[in-house]
Amino acid sequence: METLRAAYEMAKENDGAPGIDGVTFEAIEARGVESLLEQSRDELIGRSYQPLPSRKREIPKDGGSKVRVLSIPAIRDRVVQGALKLVLEPVFEADFQPGSFGYRPKRTAHEAIKRVAQAIAERKTRILDVYLRAYFDNIRHDRMLEKAALRIDDKEILHLLRLMLKASGKKGVPQGGVISPLLSNLYLNEVDKMLERAREVTRRGKYTNIEYARFADDRAPRRREGGVMESTFEQPCCTADGGWPLELGLQDQGSNHRLLLRPNGRGGERDRKRQSETLSGKDRGDERKRTTDELSKA
Repeated sequence: METLRAAYEMAKENDGAPGIDGVTFEAIEARGVESLLEQSRDELIGRSYQPLPSRKREIPKDGGSKVRVLSIPAIRDRVVQGALKLVLEPVFEADFQPGSFGYRPKRTAHEAIKRVAQAIAERKTRILDVYLRAYFDNIRHDRMLEKAALRIDDKEILHLLRLMLKASGKKGVPQGGVISPLLSNLYLNEVDKMLERAREVTRRGKYTNIEYARFADDRAPRRREGGVMESTFEQPCCTADGGWPLELGLQDQGSNHRLLLRPNGRGGERDRKRQSETLSGKDRGDERKRTTDELSKA
């Protein structure tokens, strides 16, 4: 009960709209919070708990040309997800990698930027900027459960996790689910480990030729100009052309491979041409200014 009670307090603090059942926090507290928590506890113990479908809401993105589908679980399901997260997060966190920053306790986007700035200062200016297409929507449930089972030896917890995944459909985890960010990091932890191995392959003393930073489904591996990056991606978990893991069921939205201005202000003609293919004249000027500013701060 204590874990469920803590999860309810976190859900209430985050507030948010009601789910598909229309039940609000005000209605729950009018009937009594303990009644909800006791019912949830009894259903979990008796294996009769069934999560409700999430309420869908479309959020415009990319200037309104696309939409992101946000899933809003019922409050009762937010509480159960939150309780499960409280149990699982310390276990999974112990295995997560230092280059992962998104949706993790005591880690921020500013720390990811600092890691990137440090890499630039160390002349790691060849960037592979990767965004995974519809990442949350394409997570395979069987692979997710396999990864969870490697760290969790509890059939009841794995049963509950399976129920939550099935409630979102045949694949994917809902954007808006309390436990979804934790699961999304677990799913990509294998790729983070591959990049950590790549760093060590290039290590010379305290320096490496490769650095990376990941914030959820955005990732920016970078290497020192003149170093070897491509061969380090020839790992069993990658596609033949150095792409992202096919067995995870993910697709690259389109990598942007470019060379930042070196600390001495020079860049190769071929690299400038590659960058100009994706940027207009004005954008190239803005990009150069931003890059110069970044390097001066680094």
